[in-house]
Amino acid sequence: MRYLSLLIAFTCLSTAAVSQVSGEEFSVRKTDKSIEVKQGDSPVATYLFRSGAKPIIWPLYGPGDVEMTRGYPMRDASSDERSDHIHHRSLWFTHGEVNDIDFWAETEGHGVIEQKEILEAKGGKQAVIATANDWMSPEGKKILSDRRRFTFGGDDTMRWVDCDFTLIASAGEVHFGDTKEGSFGIRTAGTMKVDAKTGGTILNSNGEKNIDAWGTKAKWCDYFGPVQGKTRGIAILNHPSSFQYPCRWHVRNYGLFAANPFGHYHFVGDKEKTDGFRLAPGETIQLRYRVILHDGTTEEAEIAKQFEAFSATEIAGP
Repeated sequence: MRYLSLLIAFTCLSTAAVSQVSGEEFSVRKTDKSIEVKQGDSPVATYLFRSGAKPIIWPLYGPGDVEMTRGYPMRDASSDERSDHIHHRSLWFTHGEVNDIDFWAETEGHGVIEQKEILEAKGGKQAVIATANDWMSPEGKKILSDRRRFTFGGDDTMRWVDCDFTLIASAGEVHFGDTKEGSFGIRTAGTMKVDAKTGGTILNSNGEKNIDAWGTKAKWCDYFGPVQGKTRGIAILNHPSSFQYPCRWHVRNYGLFAANPFGHYHFVGDKEKTDGFRLAPGETIQLRYRVILHDGTTEEAEIAKQFEAFSATEIAGP
């Protein structure tokens, strides 16, 4: 049986690149609906077992205990937020065409990702959350499974989250369709978006900015702008060993920020779709990303340097 890799690692930096300046250890607290992560007394993130149609991470805090992602629709939209795209829930992983089922949107007939088991939840020098999940059709039929592992860390200037996903064709062949609607998504804080015209900026590893960064292949992409009166950013780095590296970026001026390893024709303007990707029964895919929640601009946070450190790390197996 052949194994590919789809391991989404939402990280900010490896221990070689990020020192624990604060020295505070991490802790986790489980409830019946979530797992809360703290570093000392500071909030880091909450992993929600179900929000809408999927598990998500919200809130997600950057340096200074500042929320970095949009609060809507988990709460009412603030004056800085747009109450659009109800499926853009802070930080998530789904895809718009999986065996012809839409797991991305939350319109009629959408799929649902159901958490089946908490595999690990622990604190220490880092915090770790691992779960097993099933992707279900509207009729309740299992389409595939995943195992995801989140590792949280940080220092005085950056917060980071590792998120490792293994997708498993546990119920027959899985077809990931060619669509822009996917896959690992973040919706930034409302004040950060380019459309706010207050300094929000998208920049990728090719040097492409804002609308020019949409749909292109790049090693990493950073989205920065003002949050609570200070320039802050969210960078996503794509590990070279990940499936379909480098991925395309479904990143929008209104605050959507998504890494898409399956989309093509929407992004390049082809008239016809490709066949996408087919995962044979019993096979797996892994994909790894690293997410950095940082102070300052792309240059000030040395995102290019952080990518080099990240790319030198080894990727784990399924």
